[in-house]
Amino acid sequence: MSKKARIKKILVEQILDKADIPYETIVFSGGMNRNQAELDAYGLTDHDIYKTLALDGNVTGPVIGVVPVDNHLNEKKLAAVSGNKKVNMIPTKNLQKTTGYIHGANNPVGIWQTKKFPIYFDNSAKEAGTITVSAGEVGRSIRIDAETLAEFVHAQFADIRSVD
Repeated sequence: MSKKARIKKILVEQILDKADIPYETIVFSGGMNRNQAELDAYGLTDHDIYKTLALDGNVTGPVIGVVPVDNHLNEKKLAAVSGNKKVNMIPTKNLQKTTGYIHGANNPVGIWQTKKFPIYFDNSAKEAGTITVSAGEVGRSIRIDAETLAEFVHAQFADIRSVD
């Protein structure tokens, strides 16, 4: 592979490599605006891709919820499992200051490594087996075993999504 064709590993990938955790790098040329051709090329649907959401709990402070992008996070359920009475989304303007990442780049690996915030994956991730999450840059993702990832970031599985 030529040097130009090689994709430089970003921090999350380097952390996983060092921990000897297998993953697959996925690049979306349109960033968060994934196109169907790219999804098809990677064999993904929106339900296979998980978003990492940062919220602020009234008791614990920041808490992270990870749910499929085609679902909504149920704040009441997340509050209950995280020991809070109430959780609210962290405003976009405060996101980078809180998690270290901009909107669309939050990821469980980087957040755990730098902040040690409590992380909760929706049970659907465990059922899916393999999930795709952001790798810390908009348009960069990793496909990884959900249970391996959850164990690495000390996350818990819980019912935290809304059922529409």
